[in-house]
Amino acid sequence: MNNLRQFWNNLRTSFWFMPSLIVAASIVLAVALIEVDSTGSEQWLARWPRLFGVGAEGARGILSTIAGSMMTVVGITFSMTLMTLMLASSQYTSRILRNFIRDRVTQIVLGVFAGIFSYCLVVLRTIRSGNEGEFIPSLAVFFGILLSMGGIGVLIFFIHHIASSIQASSIIASVADETIVTVDRLFPGQLGQGSVEDDEDQALPPSSGLNWQVVPAREYGYIQRVDNAALLRLAREHKTIVRMECGVGDFVVHDTKLASLALEDPPEKEIIAALQAAYSISRHRTLEQDCAFGIRQIVDMALRALSPSVNDTTTAVMCIDYLTAILARLASRTIPSSHRYEEGELRVIAIGQTFDSLAAASFDQIRGSATGNVGIMLRMLGALQTISSLTASPGRRRVLRNQVQWIAELAERTLESPHDLVRFERRLESVREALNIEEERCTSA
Repeated sequence: MNNLRQFWNNLRTSFWFMPSLIVAASIVLAVALIEVDSTGSEQWLARWPRLFGVGAEGARGILSTIAGSMMTVVGITFSMTLMTLMLASSQYTSRILRNFIRDRVTQIVLGVFAGIFSYCLVVLRTIRSGNEGEFIPSLAVFFGILLSMGGIGVLIFFIHHIASSIQASSIIASVADETIVTVDRLFPGQLGQGSVEDDEDQALPPSSGLNWQVVPAREYGYIQRVDNAALLRLAREHKTIVRMECGVGDFVVHDTKLASLALEDPPEKEIIAALQAAYSISRHRTLEQDCAFGIRQIVDMALRALSPSVNDTTTAVMCIDYLTAILARLASRTIPSSHRYEEGELRVIAIGQTFDSLAAASFDQIRGSATGNVGIMLRMLGALQTISSLTASPGRRRVLRNQVQWIAELAERTLESPHDLVRFERRLESVREALNIEEERCTSA
């Protein structure tokens, strides 16, 4: 089931699947209209002779022209797409190329042009004249003209779409939207008042005294997803504990530790195969179960913007704004404990994402590249204040206070202008005051 799900996910996000479906639909449409023409073409011609009165040579010329022009447009579309990919890779980060390949608009546009071409070919082969016995599918030819007119509109829309999609704001927002969708899917529950901090597994049972049998990875690559239900079922059926050694987003090497089983004897081949099948491993990371990958893409764009060769503080500020939106969405969500129980028995020790790790992934590297940049520091302080206002968790607020302290230390070391230092200290004082007020309010509540 896990392999089937991975296959379907790869199929529907591939560059060719949607165009292939549109081409197949165009062929079916052409055949259907030809069948309609074969039974009622004289009726169409008699009722609307100016629309359907084209001869065999004229019909061939029209369809040949449309088919040839569509293939030219397909070439132009491919060229525009490749230029966009090259520009996005060099200007932002190569990790966002997969987002462009998965873009539904691009896939549909290519499918429309290829579909019109296929439609015209199918209709062309049915046109007969002279000794062959005359047959002109007038309705199908007329519909081909309508399709060509629609193709012009699609081309104009695609040019607009490409011009919009390469803007920094559009790229960052697209990645942020996908990441927030992943956060909502992985962490749907709201963090209740006074709940045990999910990032700090408290009073956990000891597991170091158990005899752990290592299960190796059967291939190398990035872990795209883990079937947690399968791991829990395997642990229950064999009355053992499954301990994940690598989590989603990690890179594993063939024959290295993938997971461990609490067993006295080495596990059977069937058990090893079942555990390995619960992991989907491929050449690249995806956002399906890995919201840290979305954060990674936005951080990469911020680092590229802050590099000396680019020096684009505005883009870096935009990246921080969207990272704020992601962490703000996560701040009030319940993150499951790494220890999974069933009927009071510990079954799975997972490696998952925590608020601490995601906050560090969002801000640590950007902070390291913000040396002397007061604008970035001020925006990061504002982001941390916004996120802290949305959570009542003591552990998460402690993580945010630590981030504020590290930014303060960076400013003290690297800000040379007295004016910038005064601005920063004023902002820092207001943020710390807000954090303290919110902490007192949450404590009293």
